[in-house]
Amino acid sequence: MNALTWISLGSLTAWAWLLLGQGLFWRTDVRLPPRSAPPPGDWPPVAVVVPARDEAAVLPRSLPSLLAQDYPGRAEVFLVDDGSTDGTGELARSLAERHGGLPLTVDTPGEPGPGWTGKLWAVRHGMALARARTDAEYLLLTDADIAHRPDSLRELVAAARSGGLDLVSQMARLRVATRWERLIVPAFVYFFAQLYPFRRVSRPGARTAAAAGGCVLLRRDAAERAGVPESIRQAVIDDVSLARAVKRSGGRIWLGLAERVDSVRPYPGLGELWRMISRSAYAQLRHNPLLLAGTVAGLAVVYLAPPAAVLAGALGGDRVALAAGAAAWAVMAGTYAPMLRYYRQPLWTAPLLPFTALLYLLMTVDSAVQHYRGRGAAWKGRTYARPEAAP
Repeated sequence: MNALTWISLGSLTAWAWLLLGQGLFWRTDVRLPPRSAPPPGDWPPVAVVVPARDEAAVLPRSLPSLLAQDYPGRAEVFLVDDGSTDGTGELARSLAERHGGLPLTVDTPGEPGPGWTGKLWAVRHGMALARARTDAEYLLLTDADIAHRPDSLRELVAAARSGGLDLVSQMARLRVATRWERLIVPAFVYFFAQLYPFRRVSRPGARTAAAAGGCVLLRRDAAERAGVPESIRQAVIDDVSLARAVKRSGGRIWLGLAERVDSVRPYPGLGELWRMISRSAYAQLRHNPLLLAGTVAGLAVVYLAPPAAVLAGALGGDRVALAAGAAAWAVMAGTYAPMLRYYRQPLWTAPLLPFTALLYLLMTVDSAVQHYRGRGAAWKGRTYARPEAAP
């Protein structure tokens, strides 16, 4: 057997393992766990912390949804204006005056301290405001581009209370309006679930920990026990770091797909999506060239080899390579179909996943290139150093 045949068989073996041995990552039925509402009068107070930097474009569609939460207990929103230049803070105040609803406090933390990322510096300030002004038992950490259905907070708190959970996070349903969004966004969530299988994340004894930063309900005493956000102040991928800190400190966490939480941020072209993904891809690999090389090789064998084997096998008469490549490609498309269904996309696009994976491979390499050029992890005018090199 030639090298192509061996590679195609290796790819098929990898897909067999991913299908059965990676925590059923491809299933999309992981939603909020069974929950029962607390008795009347027993709904705990909640502080909603929203870090925001130059978010005037999305705030009119997200902030009113937070202010309009139908929550039976006390809740207050703290929007932290992280040095915006587009009038984010003023717009937030005017939206609160226009729509009413939950009380809103808008404040600014000043420039991040040494060794802090901007978002976590803003979260730190918002949590300090919540501690000073409320007796909140829970903190809802949510991004400025996230819109919540009216019962979102109520369902999150009920799930946390019923399950005895310290952290409940939902992967917001991202926007899929443009051609590039439809091609790349479902794959983004699919790849995330492959790295961090939701069932394994939620298993108390498992080491896997992750969260989706757009929507995280966090018990206040669990945050204090884990020392967050101070203990993760340098993290570029802050949601995963947060979940790890909470789980390491003995907290119980849960992660699943959202039904009541949606991102309203548009990514109309490939360039916007490319920057969103590449800014943190190399940080995910701990800025390690060996991990980068292994990731590139792994993506090539797992995602690119099957269609290459089908094509080469058909042209060269290699029946084993053709059959193995076709089988691996079929398993790949089959595991991707549930995510496409969740995003209401046509299932015939599932076989296009190798092309999308090729784009992710190039984005990952570009992330490393930008890092070594001193432009890694750049976001909204800030560039963050490699964590161990930070002050």
